[in-house]
Order: sequence, then C-alpha cells, then structure tokens
Amino acid sequence: MMILTDDQRMLHDVVRPFMAEEGAIKAQLRYWRDSGCKDGFGHQLWKQLAELGLTGILIPEASGGAGLGQVEANLVLEEIGRNLTPSPFLTTSVAAVRALEGSAQAERWYPGIVAGETVAALAIDEGKNHDPAATALEAKRQGNGFVLNGHKQFVVHGASADLLLVAARTAGSVGETKGVTLFAVPRDTAGVEVENVSLADSSKAARLTLANVTVDADAVVGEVDDGWTPLSSALGAGRAGAASELVGIAAGASEMTFDYLKQRKQFGRLIGEFQALQHRAAHLFGEIEIARAAAHKAAQLIDDADPRAELMTAVAKAKAGRVARLAVQEGVQMHGGIGMTDEHDIGLYMKRQAVLDELFGGPRFHAGEVARISGY
Repeated sequence: MMILTDDQRMLHDVVRPFMAEEGAIKAQLRYWRDSGCKDGFGHQLWKQLAELGLTGILIPEASGGAGLGQVEANLVLEEIGRNLTPSPFLTTSVAAVRALEGSAQAERWYPGIVAGETVAALAIDEGKNHDPAATALEAKRQGNGFVLNGHKQFVVHGASADLLLVAARTAGSVGETKGVTLFAVPRDTAGVEVENVSLADSSKAARLTLANVTVDADAVVGEVDDGWTPLSSALGAGRAGAASELVGIAAGASEMTFDYLKQRKQFGRLIGEFQALQHRAAHLFGEIEIARAAAHKAAQLIDDADPRAELMTAVAKAKAGRVARLAVQEGVQMHGGIGMTDEHDIGLYMKRQAVLDELFGGPRFHAGEVARISGY
C-alpha cells in the first residue's frame, strides 16, 4: 500500500485537479496535435507548472527550486500520464535536473528550468534499442575543449530544447560504461543539426547530427570519462518517473473503460454486469495497484540513496510498462469498434503507452537489468 506524508497528499490534492482541467486531453494533446505545433506541447502550461513550483521540484531550495524528491515528482508524473498531458516535465524537471545535480552547469541552467523558460533533452540513444553503453558518438580533445561528431536519435523534445545533454565517448570501446562523458550543449551551437520527428502519440522527438561541434571544457557534466555517474542518476530518475507516468496511463485508460462498462448496454444489460468482463476489470485493477506500489518504492529508494534503488527502478519500469500495455489493450477491446477510432480518447492512451514504454528502455531491457543486477 502506498503511504504518503501530509505534504505529499497536499501536493497530490493540488496537482490532480489542476492536471485534470489545465492538462486535459482536449485542452492539450488534441489541441497541439491538431494545430501542427512543432513542439507538441504548450509553453503556457509549462509556465503554469513553474508558477506552481513544479518545474523545479527536484532543484534545491538554495537554487530557487522546491527541494522535494522523487516521490513528489512521481506524484506529478502519474497525473500527467492519467491525462496524457504533453509536457517536458519528465525529461527536463526530472532526468535533466538529476544529470546536472552538483555540477557547474547547474548554476547556468537551473534558473531557466525553475522559471519554466528552459527545456532540456537527453541525447543518449544511437541505435534502434535503448543501450546507453553503446554510445559511439565521438568527443575528441581539441585545445581547451572537445569536438563532437556523431548521431543521436529518439531525443525527446530535441527540436524544442534549449539544452542538449549529450552522451559521447572520450575513451574506451562501444559497450563499455567507462569512457563515456556527458556534455551540456546548447541546441543553437554551430554544427548541431536537428530533424524533428512526430511519434505515434503526436509527441516530438528528434534525430540529431553533430558535425564538428566545438565545446569548451566547462561543457563537461561531472568528470571526463566518468559521465556514467551523472547519466546513471538521470536515467534512474527518468525511469522511475516514467514508471509512474505509465501507471497514470494505465489508471486513466482503465477509469475510462470502467465508466464505459457502466454505461454500454448489450442484450438489454449493462456490459459491466457480465462476469467475464468483471473478472478482467478486477485483474486489471489489481495489476495497476502493484505497478503503482513498485514505482512508489523505487522513488522512495532513490530519495534515500539506497543501493537497492537501481534494482527496484528496473522492476518498476518493466512492471509499469507491461501493466500499461494490458490496460490500453483491454480498454480498446472492451470499447469495441469505437475504441479504434480517433474520435474516442481511449486509443490515444494506447499510442502514448507505446512511446513511453520505449523511453529509457522497455520491459525486456529492464528484465535484463534485473537479471544482471541480481547476478545472473
């Protein structure tokens, strides 16, 4: 059972109605999709999140943020998932903030994030599957800095970002974690080419080409050849946050489906009275609660700097991904033909689940991580 403190319940009580109204599907996802917005999200909502103190939720109070933790960030992300609200919250306020934590670059970028004026993107993956250790983008020393050459893909909000956090190889071989360095690269740096791409859920990601991109030594986040440390922090927070957002997707889709079961009639009876559907609904409800508990536990362990956090985060991301897939599949099937149309919102949950499931690694990747961490 998920137990929240009084302050966490207060945060939840503020965020849930706010996201249900301001972040609703019609007001945000459908609006920005149908208007052909290149960003795929609304900057006005991003500013509103800043006014509520949410964009700086993980940023220390000394730097102008709220000084809260992963549990609080996950509470926000579950409501973002429940309403399919397009937002850079996960990549910017969670993953990027954790990557910059304790670095000289934090002083430069944190104020803009707190104000809702800065968007950050993580440029990690280069192949068709998530595999940060497979970083091949090259960073060669030149004078007092580095020259970056290579490609990245699936860079969420890459075309909208002010800051790109780029994983590059300064030593070692592809497949090794040692020798990866993380760089903070302003998107308007000469040599950065961006191809904006619409994903299945109408969100935006980018393919990046870095051609002789020159940065100075101050662009390094953390230590040269040891970018795996800040990158792991970013990915851990991002994966735990994505797990909660997936739980929100599952909850939102199931609530919509359960309401439909109480309204739709067949053969003169509400279809929710059919025992077979009741069993499936009960099973889905139980699975969502298990996934929510796993995501909450992962967040708690991250906040406690517990060495078990990596394992639990992998468990949570894998479980939440599978449960969200079950929820959207059941939702579309139980809605029948209308569930396959764009007219109904249930199909939008399926599209969002498919995209978020792959961000920071899908269930198969994280099942492998559980095995690796457990010594298999």
